[in-house]
Amino acid sequence: MKADYLNESFLRELEERLLQPDIRKSAKDVMDLLADEFIEFGSSGRVFDKQQIIKSLENEPIEPLTQISITEFKTLVLATGVVLVTYRIVKHISGEQPVDSLRSSIWKLIDNQWKIIFHQGTVI
Repeated sequence: MKADYLNESFLRELEERLLQPDIRKSAKDVMDLLADEFIEFGSSGRVFDKQQIIKSLENEPIEPLTQISITEFKTLVLATGVVLVTYRIVKHISGEQPVDSLRSSIWKLIDNQWKIIFHQGTVI
């Protein structure tokens, strides 16, 4: 996660890590990706901080046969060491209608590691 990896494919990789069930269940892995000042505006309308997200993800049920596809992935440098990432997710859960959401994250270079400081998901 070094600074010299500032490119779209690397940031996409970081976002994809946060979608993987084994990463989401690991408090350590999630802590490594989230900045201490992390805030999320969830698709439910609730606001979460870093500790609330870690606890929530540890208790998150794993949905059977879920496939997630990311499209329309874009990055925009907001300032040196600060990048806005936007994308669309389509979540396919076995036996259910697909769920689309728009996502945005702000990544910040902290101690030579990219950490997410803000995330928002909006179901469409």
